[in-house]
Amino acid sequence: MPKSSFLRQAQERGYIHQCTNLEALDHLLTKETVIAYIGFDCTAKSLHIGSLVQIMMLRLLQQCGHKPLVLMGGGTTRIGDPSGRDETRQLLSLEDINLNKQSLSRVFSKFIKFGKGETDALMLDNAEWLDELKYIDFLRDIGRHFTINKMLAFDSVKMRLDREQPLTFIEFNYMLLQAYDFAELSRRYNCQLQMGGSDQWGNIVNGTDLGRRLGYSEMFGLTSPLVTTKSGTKMGKTASGAVWLNEDMLSPYDYWQYWRNTEDDDVGRFLLMFTELPLNEVKQLASLKDKEINEAKIVLANEATRLCHGEAAAKAAHASAIKTFAEGAAGADLPVYEVARDAIASGMPAFILFAEAGICDSRGAARRLIQGRGARINNKVIEDENISITIADFNNSELKLSSGQKKHMIVKIRA
Repeated sequence: MPKSSFLRQAQERGYIHQCTNLEALDHLLTKETVIAYIGFDCTAKSLHIGSLVQIMMLRLLQQCGHKPLVLMGGGTTRIGDPSGRDETRQLLSLEDINLNKQSLSRVFSKFIKFGKGETDALMLDNAEWLDELKYIDFLRDIGRHFTINKMLAFDSVKMRLDREQPLTFIEFNYMLLQAYDFAELSRRYNCQLQMGGSDQWGNIVNGTDLGRRLGYSEMFGLTSPLVTTKSGTKMGKTASGAVWLNEDMLSPYDYWQYWRNTEDDDVGRFLLMFTELPLNEVKQLASLKDKEINEAKIVLANEATRLCHGEAAAKAAHASAIKTFAEGAAGADLPVYEVARDAIASGMPAFILFAEAGICDSRGAARRLIQGRGARINNKVIEDENISITIADFNNSELKLSSGQKKHMIVKIRA
């Protein structure tokens, strides 16, 4: 068992997958304040819960008296990380990258404290140094420390080559740039630890190796496991889309519902990883069986939503769920879809409304839902997918759509 508070708790919570030198890192964490970073490329306007373990690691690191750096990939996003992908990323414009960066930055302040104190987090952007690189100088000073033999051996490269899928020269350079990020953060901020998901192991090892070759103080790498559900689904993805962390991409109610619908076998593990409940309480909740496990799922949903969206949002989502499920009413916090009055005036087939509102992924899925008696309008089961929905079906310009017992939405007539 590690002696340092951070590694001990990280291990207990299930955050640790690999470490370049666990014993030496543990010793360092017990004797001084360690500066650590995780990088986040700006490929979308929000992170999804696939990144939540890394954010929780930064939060725990700070709680244990160390200093986190959040590195935004304003520079590396222009290239795209090939790790974990079997096709080339679409290149984004500088304008889109900057808009994504601004949107992404909002979520971190919910989990970690930024400021000028010794352990306050800093938010940085690797464009600050990558945009200033002189290519020939970079190849001479940094590129000479990398061999093609070693680069071809990394999984992110081998996977694409084995499948005979294209790997562009731009993407091939990504690992050099990420290694350079670590070296630059070590030089500028005395950063000694890079953390990330298990798919970043090769890139992280490159960084520690580059730091050693450049003569910097010892640098460490620590990765977290790829989190999948018991049924094998990758965290962050659902049938209806990604589970985003920004409230403008996914409502707090839908975020709460995601955790409430956790598979029984995952409840204990997710309580450990995505809440800060004491270990003994997690153990007790995870031991519940049959219908009682639903109480643990509600605790998970409340705690996870509180961390991401705040106490008020968590309580509102829970209250909305009670109102929707227990009382059959429309909870105030349900997601809302607005439909134009002229689109509904002459009637709209039910299956089209279910698809347009986003309750179903497609019109075909909506037809199947209705045919299977899984669709309800204003809490009444409908069986005819072509039934016409008109203004008369609305109550005070509102109508409730339901898919099964767990997915609900309010449709409002746009003023």
